Amino acid sequence: MLVDNMKKAKIDQIFERLAADNPNPVTELVFTNEYTLLVAIVLSAQATDAGVNKATPALFAVADTPQKMLALGEAKLKNYIKTIGLFNAKAANVIGLSHILVNDFNGTIPHTREELQTLPGVGRKTANVWLNCALGQATMAVDTHVFRVANRLGLCHTKTPDATELALVKAIPAKWMLHAHHWLILHGRYTCKARKPECYRCVVVDLCEFKDKNLA
Repeated sequence: MLVDNMKKAKIDQIFERLAADNPNPVTELVFTNEYTLLVAIVLSAQATDAGVNKATPALFAVADTPQKMLALGEAKLKNYIKTIGLFNAKAANVIGLSHILVNDFNGTIPHTREELQTLPGVGRKTANVWLNCALGQATMAVDTHVFRVANRLGLCHTKTPDATELALVKAIPAKWMLHAHHWLILHGRYTCKARKPECYRCVVVDLCEFKDKNLA
């Protein structure tokens, strides 16, 4: 029980510091409504938010609803997103999910994870990101940054994204959950980098379990 209490106190400290460093974290994807947010998240798979943001303003200016996206068509969509990795497959997914939204959901985005995951290109992580950013649900979306940071910090010791999600939902106090995945993502993107973490400027370095700290 003492160990559990110590771990809870440590986790609380970690998020207190991350929150103080970035009180209101938000997605870095550019979007204009619930639909364009979903499209941006789908396009961001195995790509950077910055790369997606370079392509989407022009796209969303002409196609910010599923109906307009279908009118644009897959071939023209590809021209807008051709700078994004895997753009052929992503174009097919965006057109496919737009068809389903129009035909099965009256052009609106469903508000459950299960329904979201019926859409092409929308897995559990994508659904969790959308539910968090669009609806303010306290979900835990595990990408490579969250997986890396959570395990380095010792918030969990897991081998897969799904196991990481379950462990973090269990470990992180409810008061931090709304923004928790954004704090971890942004910390991984800008400080706790994969190849050369910038531990020398990390706000939680003394609480971190990572053994190969870069303190120079």
